[in-house]
Amino acid sequence: MTNTAAVSLSRMPNPGEFVPELADVSAALFRATGNRSVPRTTINLVHLRAGQIVHNTYLTVLNTGFLRKAGESEERITAVASWQDAPYFTPAERAALALVEATLQPAPHGRERVTDEVYAEAARHYDAKALATLTIAIGQINFFIALAVIGKPQPVESLADQQWD
Repeated sequence: MTNTAAVSLSRMPNPGEFVPELADVSAALFRATGNRSVPRTTINLVHLRAGQIVHNTYLTVLNTGFLRKAGESEERITAVASWQDAPYFTPAERAALALVEATLQPAPHGRERVTDEVYAEAARHYDAKALATLTIAIGQINFFIALAVIGKPQPVESLADQQWD
């Protein structure tokens, strides 16, 4: 095996340098999802699953780092990819993971992505404020999916780390 020098993974410079309002949008979304109606751990599990679904290393590494820092077990973090048959998640977390998966996966022909059944299961576990927060959290990760898959920032475990070359 040969050693190779670190190669830049970013495709584009930090978009925040050109559109400084991005920091305001990011902060507003974080505040909106930080109202404590949905545990931050659940939001990070949802964001990790979203990163896995879109096959994005940046989002997967970042949200894995958040979960580790929050004290989540390696079993729970690893099992997010196969959450449907993993014994590590609460019914509420399962409903949240099903909701993000339904939102991001293509729908079978002639069916809607988020079925009434998926929505009803989420509504069984989350009150109106929490369900709105969870929906915003899914929108939040969708916003950042575009930046992550187009710009391809460096994988980092913390937002304080260098993300863009």
